[in-house]
Amino acid sequence: MPKQIEIKTVLVIGSGPIVIGQAAEFDYAGTQACLALREEGVKVILINNNPATVMTDESCADVVYFEPLTVENIEKILIKEKPDGILATLGGQTGLNLALALHDQGVLEKHQIQLLGTPIDSIKKGEDRELFRELMSQLGEPVPDSEIVTTVEDAISFARSVGYPIIVRPAYTLGGAGGGIAEDEQTLIQTIKGGLDLSPIHQCLIEKSIAGFKEIEYEVMRDSNDTCITVCNMENIDPVGVHTGDSIVVAPSQTLTDVEYQMLRSVSLKIIRALGIVGGCNIQFALDPNSKQYYLIEVNPRVSRSSALASKATGYPIARMAAKLSLGYHLHELLNPVTGHTYASFEPALDYIVVKFPRWPFDKFVHADRTLGTQMKATGEVMAIERNLEAGLQKAVRSLGIKTNGLSLTILNDWTTEKLWTVVKQADDRRFFAMLELIRRGVSVEELHEKTAINHFYLAAYKRLIEMEAKIRMTSLAEVDFETLSSLKNMVLLISG
Repeated sequence: MPKQIEIKTVLVIGSGPIVIGQAAEFDYAGTQACLALREEGVKVILINNNPATVMTDESCADVVYFEPLTVENIEKILIKEKPDGILATLGGQTGLNLALALHDQGVLEKHQIQLLGTPIDSIKKGEDRELFRELMSQLGEPVPDSEIVTTVEDAISFARSVGYPIIVRPAYTLGGAGGGIAEDEQTLIQTIKGGLDLSPIHQCLIEKSIAGFKEIEYEVMRDSNDTCITVCNMENIDPVGVHTGDSIVVAPSQTLTDVEYQMLRSVSLKIIRALGIVGGCNIQFALDPNSKQYYLIEVNPRVSRSSALASKATGYPIARMAAKLSLGYHLHELLNPVTGHTYASFEPALDYIVVKFPRWPFDKFVHADRTLGTQMKATGEVMAIERNLEAGLQKAVRSLGIKTNGLSLTILNDWTTEKLWTVVKQADDRRFFAMLELIRRGVSVEELHEKTAINHFYLAAYKRLIEMEAKIRMTSLAEVDFETLSSLKNMVLLISG
């Protein structure tokens, strides 16, 4: 189906100021959307109160409003500009929440404005924890033992019935804001109070912890013709318990069997169809490493932080295609501008590995709590593309711009083994480097696996890196043979000193 010719002017809602969990990746998505709409001859009206973005450049939008992102301001723009539709699913959680507020307050109906792309009902089913759980029950898809709560007392009652630890997930927040893992009642009370305060609808999902399961994500696309594809899947090196934004992530997944991959892919397509999403969608799973049992963690019915990663990793411009789908196009009608010859209905295939490594701000906020959990604390990330995991990890580390000597974080050199174990068991931003330092000191892969639940595959790669590092230190440039040098170059192993 060609684009809807009646849509001549579109209001795009940006993501606003950079905050933890919502930064440049949403500027990337919004910029792609604005450019895609203008390609189709659509006049783009943009509201985004962050001038330090690409999308607010005059080459991206026809009219830009640097106004606070509120319902009142958006209504004023609607009255003045009279757009034919609003695109809100490319502005992160901010855009999504505003779209819901505009609908609930009757602004869209009052001014006869169409919400483009994913409809309101689909957004609510993906974001409202209770509606999401009901839908999963109808579909026969498993979710962890959980309860929707609106009071501290209800949360305490549930925790006493199922036992600790308990994961708290507030509704309609980004990056796990307000959530966390509660190991005892006192921590639960503190966490649930903060989560309820931050949730726009004063609602939290609390669930029995499944920490230790593998965390897997699928990036999925769907058009209004019900054609669906998976752009790629990603695997967190850290198991469930550390927010995906704070975990090292690899794409495609490295430890799934083909049966497991196809099983989760089929479920992803089933869910995006049931939700009726038009555009991009991120679906997160927890998979038992010792069986094929899986649970649905959550669905983001919008372009997400992971979508930007998936786009750059695969060469599939998710935000650009999502914007065109919102105009009425179908996937088989859209040519991928990156490849120039495949259509958007064609699933990308990777013959390389992508490593995403988070970048935390603790070098600037030295007194902040560095502990990692279900609430995201990273403010950015780097991405490395390589032929193998070892090379990808090293390229990512070198891109972080922190004080390392090869794979050694210099501040850890003088730490005691006991102190290193502390940041490995109770994860913080130095966990990766602390594990490498423990391996240097003779700690086995098996012991690290027992303490962290990180898959043996990744820990074995860490050990190979340390073994090669030791080999370099014992070999001078004059003595190195061709085979050793070749293997080192393949792993991109570089150290100084």
